Amino acid sequence: MPTVKLIADSGSTKAEWCLMRGKRRTTVFTQGISPYFFDGPQIESLLRAELLPTLGLGKRQSLVEEVHYYGTGCINRANSAMVAKALGCLFPEATVRVDNDLLGAARALCGHQRGLACILGTGSNSCYFDGRRIVKNSPGLGYVLGDEGSGAYLGRKVLQYYLYETFDEDLRARFDAAYATTAAEILDQVYKKPLANRYLASYAAFLAANRGHYMVENILEDGLNDFFFQHVIRYKKSRSLPVHFVGGIAFGFRDVIQELCRNYGLTVGQVIRNPMEGLVAFHGM
Repeated sequence: MPTVKLIADSGSTKAEWCLMRGKRRTTVFTQGISPYFFDGPQIESLLRAELLPTLGLGKRQSLVEEVHYYGTGCINRANSAMVAKALGCLFPEATVRVDNDLLGAARALCGHQRGLACILGTGSNSCYFDGRRIVKNSPGLGYVLGDEGSGAYLGRKVLQYYLYETFDEDLRARFDAAYATTAAEILDQVYKKPLANRYLASYAAFLAANRGHYMVENILEDGLNDFFFQHVIRYKKSRSLPVHFVGGIAFGFRDVIQELCRNYGLTVGQVIRNPMEGLVAFHGM
């Protein structure tokens, strides 16, 4: 009988899960799990409510033999141990392996080949992968100090342009039509409410909806260039190996990504929305 495996890829906003039973695949989604925002009992409670009822296992969680979880914040050992404990409670018969989302991206994008793997989603990160392990990682400082090029980073620029009244009259009218909000509400969401990174990232959708306006293009080019300048081109291997990208921001604005690669003399590799297909191939071997 084929091994029953559960593969997970979790960002801050959403998590994708794929249950592999031979050639059969069951894919479900839950909200994202960041161990910086959720403790162990909260993670377990969330997964019992959102994951277990949708997998189609009923009360047969013991059928799952392997769990391969890749998640944001799991480069921290304490965080990965907390997530592993929660998963172990849900799948007591399984061997649970928790790794950070960057390794998941590298395996999905590069397989067993060398390359640079970049995540541009709600947050951002990057690494040089030698085909087996992450050799070098440009520091991921999170949405307050870093996350250049991410949804949170771009969304913050949108809000800055709006609140500083930098938008021209046309773009400000488009913003007001799309979001019935006020400066007070925005500041309250950012500084007083939980999951501010998700809130900021939600405004990246405004950029996607208004492509072609010169201010939108400036925000995209500047914000994504910050990621290239601060991270990508600092890898010594960046000009000799393909540079791959994964994430909603990377895929949604792949034309800007490709143009920046050309400008910096880089070889663009894959640009995909999510890593699950690559992870299924990697673990299905």
